[in-house]
Amino acid sequence: MSATQDTLLPTATREIQLASRPVGRPAPENFRLAETPLPELQDGQVLVRNQFISVDPYMRGRMNDVKSYSAPFALDKALDGGAVGEVIASRADNRKVGDAVVHQLGWREYAVVDAGATTRARTELAPPSAFLGALGMTGLTAYAGLLKVAEFRAGDAVFVSGAAGAVGSLVGQIAKAMGASRVIGSAGSPEKVARLLELGFDAAFNYRDAPVRDQLKAAAGEQGIDVYFDNVGGDHLEAALSVLNVGGRVAMCGAIAQYNATEPPAAPRNLALAIGKQLTLRGFLVSGQRQHAAEFAERMAGWLADGTVSYDETVVEGLENAPRAFMDLLDGRNTGKMLVRL
Repeated sequence: MSATQDTLLPTATREIQLASRPVGRPAPENFRLAETPLPELQDGQVLVRNQFISVDPYMRGRMNDVKSYSAPFALDKALDGGAVGEVIASRADNRKVGDAVVHQLGWREYAVVDAGATTRARTELAPPSAFLGALGMTGLTAYAGLLKVAEFRAGDAVFVSGAAGAVGSLVGQIAKAMGASRVIGSAGSPEKVARLLELGFDAAFNYRDAPVRDQLKAAAGEQGIDVYFDNVGGDHLEAALSVLNVGGRVAMCGAIAQYNATEPPAAPRNLALAIGKQLTLRGFLVSGQRQHAAEFAERMAGWLADGTVSYDETVVEGLENAPRAFMDLLDGRNTGKMLVRL
């Protein structure tokens, strides 16, 4: 086994556990900071000191004890999710001490991980945190959702909801880079609207200012929209259906507006428009888009290098504050990718 010189390896880790299942909006009492022993490193495994953990909206669904595309979190066990960190001990031939790697055992300070379940973070291209965002699954979600799922074509007019978030902000920039005629974004504050305009969006509006349908109709004008990238659902999806052109496409990525809901959503009430307009609505998971990862990585690295695409991060300090970061994410208090630095 190789290990960092003169370093006493940890035998335990602090972690965030799910103490109880939220009903509606998560609360601090649903989480617990605990310390647990680390398993002994086996052949083919590495010990990683996590540097950043990813905080993502989909995690809310995994807190419910219901069957879904991803297994629910277990009570009294550590949560998990994307993380990037440094290998500090290795019993794997293809991973050495000092490697920066991405893996799925976040929400803890140290993780024992099968080397085959890690990917190298090419830190010569970008800082480690970018591999949880623009150069990671977040970026692949934006890229594949827009280009492969929504089948974006140059000249399309695009609307992105939750556009100041990690995925949405990249979707808008990719659309512009690929020749969109117009890109419109919605966000939840004047500051976020201003940021979207800085990122190159042609128009943006604060969904809290007036009904989404009215603001989107004004922003889209006579041109309408051809593609809607949906991160919000509810009234945003209803509004998009009303202004989508014939043959329009919807990539259904998320529905954050209803993740904490305890009653079924009322909208969209105009779904029948999909018939006459011959719309395509496709839900997708990033796990089903991995075949595009190499293409995405090459393109995104180029866009980041030449300044075509930039990204924002909201960084919360300390593992103990991870639950607060998650609750803030669901409340829309982040701009760009929400991360916790350990």
